[in-house]
Amino acid sequence: MDDRVPPGYDDWFDEPEPPTLEQGRGGRASYDAPSEEEDVWMLPEDGPRRPRRAQGRGDLVIGGRALTPTQVAILAIAGLAIFIAILAAAGVFSSSPASAPPTITTQTTLPTTQTTPSTTPTVTAPTQPLQEGDTGPQVKLLQKELKSLGFLAGAADGSFGPGTKAAVGQFQSSRGLTPDGQVGPDTLTALHQAAQGG
Repeated sequence: MDDRVPPGYDDWFDEPEPPTLEQGRGGRASYDAPSEEEDVWMLPEDGPRRPRRAQGRGDLVIGGRALTPTQVAILAIAGLAIFIAILAAAGVFSSSPASAPPTITTQTTLPTTQTTPSTTPTVTAPTQPLQEGDTGPQVKLLQKELKSLGFLAGAADGSFGPGTKAAVGQFQSSRGLTPDGQVGPDTLTALHQAAQGG
């Protein structure tokens, strides 16, 4: 009996030990004896290693390995990503913007044809001297003017009474005139100046 154990026997299908030459059945040879056709299985550690051949025309062989077009594309994309990362680290893609051309702005003023209405009504001062007890449109003008200047609080009723006399006296004092409460030529001139904003 042979004491040798077949080197690297592989039992993929969990088969029992193959018969040896002495145990061969019928006229069949065992696994240990090579047939005349030299159809012997070799394990990678038993024989010399041969580089794999490219399987198709588009395959690329690198280091004894055949790469498919998909694998080549993945390697190319990875290489491109590394290249862009190196450029970014070198500052090629800086965040400072390029200098912009100067902007020219022109201001256009459109002509206005609409006039804005005056918010304060114009009050004309009386044109004749007045005193307590007088009535009429001239007294009404006097009362409206005193009201617009802030000296009269009541309504302009056209009757020169004690309230109007007191308001005329206050106006005269503010203008440096004698506060007699009567509207004479000096008071009329001061009222006309105040009506024109003077």
